[in-house]
Amino acid sequence: MNHEYIRWKKLFLFCLGIAIASAFCMKWMENDLWVENERFTIIGLEIYYTKEKVIAIFSSINDHVKTILRYHLTFDFAFMAGVYPGIAALCMMARAKRNSAILKRTLFIAALLQLIAWACDVAENYFLFKWLIQKQIGEEFLFYHIIVFFKWFIALTGAFISIPLLLFRRRV
Repeated sequence: MNHEYIRWKKLFLFCLGIAIASAFCMKWMENDLWVENERFTIIGLEIYYTKEKVIAIFSSINDHVKTILRYHLTFDFAFMAGVYPGIAALCMMARAKRNSAILKRTLFIAALLQLIAWACDVAENYFLFKWLIQKQIGEEFLFYHIIVFFKWFIALTGAFISIPLLLFRRRV
């Protein structure tokens, strides 16, 4: 195995540890995300709740749940520090195992794009923190969903490109 691959693998394992630890903390907190006897989820806030539902949640939330949600969003920053560099490391590990210039370039670009996904996730949390404080959502709700879409698209694309290439032993 080459040294480049080993270095990226060490980074990946470190990032995996951060991602798992922070995901565990966030999952533990999700049990306390209730508003008016109805549970809400972070994935719902990200993807499928309507603007009206998000406004209703943030308007009706009590101080205890608001604190838990703030902690959850704060732990999400730690999760980001694990997941996006981790996906980039996967891309670079796959790149180290390949000889094809096109594949190497594609994997390098996929790794670099994780910075954009990370920035999108930070922007997403910024909007959620802002709406939690203001309890009103302006015209930025569509932009918020575009950011969330790009975050998921870039991250999943990087993972779905690199993981199969890592599983194949043959250098291409």
